[in-house]
Amino acid sequence: MLYALSSPSDHFVAAAGPLDALSSWWNTPEVRENLLVRPIMVVLIITIAVAVHFVASRLIGRAATRSINHPGGTLGLRRVATRKDSPQARAQEARRQARIRTLSNVGRSAAAVVIWSWAALWILDELGVNVAPLIASAGIVGVALGFGAQALVRDFISGIFMLIENQYGVGDTISVNGVEGTVEDMSLRVTTLRDIDGVLWYIRNGDISQVGNESDTYSVARLEVPVSLAADPKRAAEVISTSAQRAAADPAIAESVISEPVVLGVSTFATDHMTYRVTLRTMPGEQWGVARFMYEDILKALQDAGITLPGTQPLLITNKLQTPPSTT
Repeated sequence: MLYALSSPSDHFVAAAGPLDALSSWWNTPEVRENLLVRPIMVVLIITIAVAVHFVASRLIGRAATRSINHPGGTLGLRRVATRKDSPQARAQEARRQARIRTLSNVGRSAAAVVIWSWAALWILDELGVNVAPLIASAGIVGVALGFGAQALVRDFISGIFMLIENQYGVGDTISVNGVEGTVEDMSLRVTTLRDIDGVLWYIRNGDISQVGNESDTYSVARLEVPVSLAADPKRAAEVISTSAQRAAADPAIAESVISEPVVLGVSTFATDHMTYRVTLRTMPGEQWGVARFMYEDILKALQDAGITLPGTQPLLITNKLQTPPSTT
């Protein structure tokens, strides 16, 4: 039996067959585009999006920092004629800076949404996906969602106007929908409040119809001082006025007081006392601490002056029993 021996050249030709097939497959335009060009383009698009996002964030942050360090306007704040070194001016400046930071965060979020939406559409287009029907269907879906998500749209629109009009900001004490507390966070959709008991409230911006801001520009401390009807009204008013002036000038609260206290006189009468009303302007949100401090000083001054307070008069209690008259 005879066997044919293969030569080395035959082995080379056999090995060259798969290599030629692989080379021919690789040189196909569709293959090179799918495995080389498109991945490179996707990486390039992502790189461009990251770079644009970084630059936009830096520009927004730099603009916010420049506005904070070099105020050139009020950004919607109500202007009040005050000295630059006054407590009221410092409160306005702190509020202005807080609003700039809030707008800066919203601007960064909006820039991120726009940039990455554009990048996603570009990547889909590079992968051969026809984005025109997607955009058209997105418009139709958007209209349908608009009818179904009217509350969400209303929340966002309300949030935009709240920021533009500067109705309140982070750190302000506000009263809204029966809830009073300090604003811990605000976005275009929801406002977060923490009340005096520590409860955290999430209130949708679209549900806010009225809001009372107790921290805008200044606050008012209102004191109601009860005095017995047996006291001399003029003497009581003088003691209250003197003690209020002294308390307002005390270093413990002097930095929180904007204006001098004013005794408005008797505000109410009761069966056993009359009430004097005292008001003064304070730094935003400081009215309660100022009022507590002044109450202590006024109470001590009234006691030292010998002016009686309601409920402190001695009561005369008799233990005599009256016998009913005899009917016989």
